[in-house]
Amino acid sequence: MGRWSEEQVISAAPDPSSLAAARKLARPGPWSETGSNDSLVWGKCQGSGKTPYQVSVDVAAPAYRCSCPSRKFPCKHALALLLMWAREEMADGGAETAAFAAEWASQRADRALTKERRQSEQPADPAAQAKRLADRLSVMDAGIADFARWLTDLVRTGLAAAHNQPYSWWDGVAGRLVDAQLPGLAEQVRSMGSDVHARADWADHLLFRTGRWWAISKAWGKREELTTEELADLRVTLGWPTPSADVQGTEALPGPWLVLGAHRGDDGRLQQQRTWLRGPDGTVVVVLDFAAQGEALATPQLAGAVLDVALARYPGTAPRRAMFIRSITPRGLADNLGEGCSIAAVLETEAAAVALSPWRERHPALFAGVRVCPGTPGSLQDGAGHSLPLLDAPLDSLLALTGGHPVDVFGELEDGRVRPLSVVVNGTVLTP
Repeated sequence: MGRWSEEQVISAAPDPSSLAAARKLARPGPWSETGSNDSLVWGKCQGSGKTPYQVSVDVAAPAYRCSCPSRKFPCKHALALLLMWAREEMADGGAETAAFAAEWASQRADRALTKERRQSEQPADPAAQAKRLADRLSVMDAGIADFARWLTDLVRTGLAAAHNQPYSWWDGVAGRLVDAQLPGLAEQVRSMGSDVHARADWADHLLFRTGRWWAISKAWGKREELTTEELADLRVTLGWPTPSADVQGTEALPGPWLVLGAHRGDDGRLQQQRTWLRGPDGTVVVVLDFAAQGEALATPQLAGAVLDVALARYPGTAPRRAMFIRSITPRGLADNLGEGCSIAAVLETEAAAVALSPWRERHPALFAGVRVCPGTPGSLQDGAGHSLPLLDAPLDSLLALTGGHPVDVFGELEDGRVRPLSVVVNGTVLTP
């Protein structure tokens, strides 16, 4: 496992306060018995107590352990240790792994082996699998029927009445969808409870979502008429994903893969990381990583990095979700992200993708020669005068990086807005 860059350590921080505290500890003074090997970094940090904290990091997983009482993962001690390791400022305690780090690594390996054995020792029972599938479909059918009735009542009553409903009203509908094993649809409804009060265009947004939800309910009733790719997209929208074990044994797409950009999100219950990649033949995929609150997400890949790794793709329409099936070997950094398009061309490509998969929430886009324009919330504008508003964008950072000059920008199109994930400035790929 290669040494992390300082940017990777910064990306792993759970919040700015933990990173700020880690920077103060990232010096040799409070540390002892530090060391590293191919997969582990370890050390002891002297805190306010008598006994120093034992810190261990598996940089391959990644995973973190510290004997401090913090509930953050990684905590400030783990971040400080990684910062020193990334800067090569950490004293090396020798080739022998510290006992506390070796014990932790051994326990993790034992748990993984036990889980693998249990899974391999449980033979598949076709009859039981068929019954579980039939039971799930029956529950989902009933849930979709109930949801369709609710949508009918919503439209008959009027969207203005829905705007006055409290969040608990939306949450109750979402709860019934969860019980019906439709968690993806439930999350959309739950989010609407906030959107109708937070968005100025709430009426248009609710009308659009209501139409999509009705189309989803009708598509589920005709699922046997859908293609394999269409059904896969619909399943993801409803919250019924394909198990990763079913994907690992499929095609292996070799690299190198260029990291176009990545985004981390946190809805308060689940953390998500999306990493967009482009292969040597132009194929674009997205790798999704999830982690519960308090757990660590996978190490983020730097925008512009070229990775030597094989990928397997999930079923669905392009751009498809993918997963790494072999270890990652960095091959350097690219000085560009490829040939971008005008805003009009990007929207035309998005329209074609929506025609194939109307349930998709966001689409990747590489813009060529666009300017970052100030305002609220700011926008991207191309040479033809077309513009798109920005979404969740660090406007000050973007303006400082680009200086108002035309640059290439990679981002995600979502609800008619673009979320910038990377920019190319003077032959360097940067993350705003």
